[in-house]
Amino acid sequence: MRVLVVEDEARMAELLEQGLREEGHAVDVARDGTDALWLGTENEYDAIVLDVMLPGTDGFEVCRQLRDAGRWAPVIMLTARDAVHDRVRGLDAGADDYLVKPFSFAELAARVRSLVRRPSGARPAVLEVGDLRLDPATHRAWRGDTEISLSPKEMALLELLMRRVGDVVTRTAILEHVWDFAYDGISNVADQYIAYLRKKIDRPFDRNDIETVRGAGYRLRVTDA
Repeated sequence: MRVLVVEDEARMAELLEQGLREEGHAVDVARDGTDALWLGTENEYDAIVLDVMLPGTDGFEVCRQLRDAGRWAPVIMLTARDAVHDRVRGLDAGADDYLVKPFSFAELAARVRSLVRRPSGARPAVLEVGDLRLDPATHRAWRGDTEISLSPKEMALLELLMRRVGDVVTRTAILEHVWDFAYDGISNVADQYIAYLRKKIDRPFDRNDIETVRGAGYRLRVTDA
């Protein structure tokens, strides 16, 4: 198995390289974002261990550019920051997992093994419903030839509706899948974001594809362009 290690701190890079070689992996090392992008696009890797804090191009941008270039090797991001928004930013950039420094090498090695056991890192399929398209890999959406600018939550909500096209999606399901909390009968955040989404994907195109099912939830239907 071939692994790319992207780490600018020399001692850490050496330890990771040595440990992964002892695990039986072939290892390439990049010390900055520029080298990481060159190696990552020129070679096929089974996994990439990617530090966030790099000189020049940071790890978030390296990951995003690799995904934009069609490179789908599993990425584990290493970060000294444990803030939720940093983890979310890394996952949104296309990372598969993350570790907060300091970490044990045994845990890193186990996570690498776990990632490469998953189905091959094929590019996620583009979702299509009528003339609506959504690319989960790049977080982009279109109505026909027009690209639509969506916030992360709007994108997640549209993806949920598109994956369940024709089915009624309850407010509970929306909150659990998009916000990760249970419907309490009071929160109207799901209704608010449905309204936001309609303003972007329906009204400018004289459409009404997001249907309200009274007392149940919402349904995305297919209509002719």
